[in-house]
Amino acid sequence: MEKQNLDWGNLGFGYVKTDKRYVSNFKDGAWDNGTLTDDATVQISECAGVLQYAQTCFEGLKAYTTEKGKIVTFRPDMNAERMATTCERLEMPVFPKDRFIDAVKQVVKANASWVPPYGSGATLYLRPYMFGSSPVIGVKPAQEYQFRIFGTPVGPYFKGGAHPLTVRISDLDRAAPKGTGDIKAGLNYAMSLHNIVDAHKCGFDENMYLDPQTHTYIEETGGANILFVTKDGKIVTPKSDSILPSITRRSLVSVAKDYLGIEVTERKINKEELADFAECGLCGTAAVISPIGKIVDHGKEICLPSGMNDFGPVLKKVYDTLTGMQMGRIEAPAGWIYEID
Repeated sequence: MEKQNLDWGNLGFGYVKTDKRYVSNFKDGAWDNGTLTDDATVQISECAGVLQYAQTCFEGLKAYTTEKGKIVTFRPDMNAERMATTCERLEMPVFPKDRFIDAVKQVVKANASWVPPYGSGATLYLRPYMFGSSPVIGVKPAQEYQFRIFGTPVGPYFKGGAHPLTVRISDLDRAAPKGTGDIKAGLNYAMSLHNIVDAHKCGFDENMYLDPQTHTYIEETGGANILFVTKDGKIVTPKSDSILPSITRRSLVSVAKDYLGIEVTERKINKEELADFAECGLCGTAAVISPIGKIVDHGKEICLPSGMNDFGPVLKKVYDTLTGMQMGRIEAPAGWIYEID
């Protein structure tokens, strides 16, 4: 299979139209059979539920070329399960797990020429999403929905390697108490846009959000969970009912505990503890781990001992192990890697 004629090593992290995408429609209480299509446009009513009341959700995962030249995806079953939880909360119909995984495989296989070669640092980013497509004028769920998946080749999130970030403690909230912070709803990300633009204007890379009730405990950033490392090499991750259950974070925690023998604790983390940690990193699909070098709390600078040049040693070891599994250099736990036939 001949690859696309792209400069794989210099791809940015943005949208590139590929050959095929998957589409399935929900109508009269059932999903249709779904199909692959060349058409990258979406046609919906001007009064569609997604446009009126933000009834939409999404997922993100990647397809990789392994060291042995095989094309694989990483834990799509967990994306299917998380989307199901999100749909239930948003009164949207669940797209069946087996069909979700099959649709992912169809899209990757149909766009195999767009999956970057091993060693390029690039991947095929996959975006499953669903939205209310039928007209809704009263405040209620739509009656019809569309589920879609497209793929786009993307370069590494950090060009030239991971450079530690500078983040600020945010005055604004990412999610409301007992709200939608623990699901992957589009509205959560819309709420964070103003704050991330303001952070960039002020010279920060990201916002670190506190719990919305007391503004005391660390939660996550606008689009990533957080990992901390203590000075004696243990990993600590925030615990809260309004944190999105990141698949990457759960995978990193499993790798740390089960493969590397690192002690991991999930608990509430008071912002007053920040100066006690040796390393910190954001974790998510895009970069796996993004190291943090400095946290600024209203003018007070907290500089992590890991510094502003590279990963700290613990997070680097966990990062290398998980990415090694994704790229086929290290054997992954059973069921984590889905090979595309």
